[in-house]
Amino acid sequence: MKSLLSSFAAVGAMMMAPAVAAEEITMNAVTMTPKTHNLSHGFRIFIDEINAKFEGEFQINWRGGPEVIQMFGQADAARNGAIDIAFTDPSFYAGLVPAAKTRYFTNADYAGVNAAGFNEKMQALHEGSGLFYLGAVPASEIKFHFYLREPIETLEDLKGRRIRSFPTVQPMVEALGAAPLVLPIGEIYTAMERGAIDGFVFGPVGWGDQFKGVVKQVVTPGFYQGGFNAVVNQDAWNELPEELQARIVDFVRNDLAPRIDASWSGVISDAFGEMEAAGYALYDLPEAEQEKYQGLAMESAWETMAKSIDPETAAELREMLNK
Repeated sequence: MKSLLSSFAAVGAMMMAPAVAAEEITMNAVTMTPKTHNLSHGFRIFIDEINAKFEGEFQINWRGGPEVIQMFGQADAARNGAIDIAFTDPSFYAGLVPAAKTRYFTNADYAGVNAAGFNEKMQALHEGSGLFYLGAVPASEIKFHFYLREPIETLEDLKGRRIRSFPTVQPMVEALGAAPLVLPIGEIYTAMERGAIDGFVFGPVGWGDQFKGVVKQVVTPGFYQGGFNAVVNQDAWNELPEELQARIVDFVRNDLAPRIDASWSGVISDAFGEMEAAGYALYDLPEAEQEKYQGLAMESAWETMAKSIDPETAAELREMLNK
């Protein structure tokens, strides 16, 4: 009887004890740009809002940018567990997931791309890579531009010019008859100053002061769309409860990302103001040439993608991304 009473007492004590809260899970993250860079605008919103929304359950510890892990190795660092989350340029890990960079090749805004099922398709294409595709840090208003050492009067003047580029924009550079060259970002200024290259391709954000004195002209309008991916070490992601995973994914893709996409206008306006103050002249393509220019960019990109991933997948992604 004493034993039985003791058991009842123990059960009663357990029932009256307060429930133990689940331990908050923290993941360490790096971004492709330093915290203070203008391009970190979207990363900052993403991390701040995730931490506010999931306080007590899930947090992101922003360790820094390329000073922590060099930008081209961040996705691989997430894959092998050296870091938990990488916010990075999709083209920087195209060796792991070749289709990742297709997000650039669109004329639709984020809402349209999301509604077409692109995020779910991209998640599936990341399977087996060691990375979980959490979602995008979109920047539909960011386009790519040619920054030139010497001005042009027509697009024909780009033929033969040596243009620093990266894999995403290389097909367009070649389609215009220019010669693409690979060069670390830190060497661009000196190469422009010495005439080793005639220009480079970048988005509009963050370069006004950096290349003052060596850039004479910027070609507008831009082509493709900017944007970044948030990828998570698959093992680290699997440690989260499935119900929490689902809530994070839903918040990121359907609530947070559209608002980040809509937040870039002021950043881009400021960037063009900085370029103007630095003495960059804008070469606006004649309206009659703009459609041809944009079409050339898309056709050259998708032709290349159809060779680097299977043609059926390329066609499916193109249908999702082009409206």
